[in-house]
Amino acid sequence: MKKNILFLCLLIICVSCSNKYSSIEKGAFETGKYRNVFLEMGYDEKEINEKLNNIFNDVFFGENRIYFEVGDSLGYISDVKNQDVRTEGMSYGMMIAVQFNRQDIFDRLWLWSKKYMQHQDGDRKGYFAWSCKTNGIRNADGAASDGELYYVTSLIFASNLWGDNGKINYKKEAKFILDCAMEKDGTGGSMPLINKENKLITFTPDKFGSTFTDPSYHIPAFYEVWAKWADDSRADFWKAAADSARLFLHKAINPKTGLNPDFCNYDGSLFSDPRWKPVCNFRYDSWRVPMNIALDYQWSCVDSKWQQQYGETIQNFFYSQGINSFVDQYRVDGSLPSEDEILQAGSYPKALRHSVGIVSTLAAASKMCSHSKSKEFVNAFWNLKHEPLSDGYFDAYYDGLLRLFAFMHLSGKYRIIEPKK
Repeated sequence: MKKNILFLCLLIICVSCSNKYSSIEKGAFETGKYRNVFLEMGYDEKEINEKLNNIFNDVFFGENRIYFEVGDSLGYISDVKNQDVRTEGMSYGMMIAVQFNRQDIFDRLWLWSKKYMQHQDGDRKGYFAWSCKTNGIRNADGAASDGELYYVTSLIFASNLWGDNGKINYKKEAKFILDCAMEKDGTGGSMPLINKENKLITFTPDKFGSTFTDPSYHIPAFYEVWAKWADDSRADFWKAAADSARLFLHKAINPKTGLNPDFCNYDGSLFSDPRWKPVCNFRYDSWRVPMNIALDYQWSCVDSKWQQQYGETIQNFFYSQGINSFVDQYRVDGSLPSEDEILQAGSYPKALRHSVGIVSTLAAASKMCSHSKSKEFVNAFWNLKHEPLSDGYFDAYYDGLLRLFAFMHLSGKYRIIEPKK
């Protein structure tokens, strides 16, 4: 009898240990709670907070900073290896700033974006030129849809956190973007940000770019934010868009490897067009998908079963490639790309690398996982040093931002900002 009781106790302990990193049942929209995965895995809370602040300071104020202030009121984030300013980085910076309660940084980035990047009239009214020189001269007039996605969400959060009675009416600015974006009808080649028929985000909101999409642009939880607080009379549409984005990701991701292409058709198939022939492999844009899905899992948790399976599938694939040696570009079936398929980064030679960005987002995927491998991904990320690789490659911009976002996720500091009561 005693042996049976002892066995039962050991079994309970084993089950308890195996579920230490178990899944959540409700999202933060409902509970207001956020997992600190580092803390769960035994890291010291003081060290977690110190490391988070150090990474933030590295990005914005360190020796290899990507944030630069201009005069008394403006500032920009630069992709320093490409020597330009992109809506991607500017809107990411605004999201980070509002999460860290840094209204000074947020306002500078927004005012620079509005002055130099946003079209105030014409067929592109409301949209942003996706790339500018650091002096504000535009490299291109067209928009990249992920920039608008982050601009709107960060502005809504700013409105919720700081109110709209200061020098910037954040909610008004967010609604202006949405109204302009969704009222486009093809005039002058400008199309809606979100395809009105399938409710999926466009690659670029123009006649060509609106015919396909980028899986890394699909962040269902952002649409949930818009439905709650955009106040633009499109709440039902945004809720439907969130559901459509989740279903799209099921189709776009390879079920065996967890990999997705950087471009694809709205039905999830690989993109192909005679006017433009990119290789649709898993590479730079694609890295963001694990982190984006982890965010929807933490905030919404309405597609949790599939998301948990996805998180473990993609970690299993990269684990099979060597947790300290996997590379940053693959075909979606898991095979390595040929030389002509490898996408070059800036002026650096073409190469497959163990890049900081993909190490970071795979660690963020641990939020969805309960298998033991997830701790190894988190440990690898914790010990990761953002420094030049053996071939001299160093990306302060994209790698730096993804590293910061991933640390925010895993420390429970990437949160829904609700209106003050």
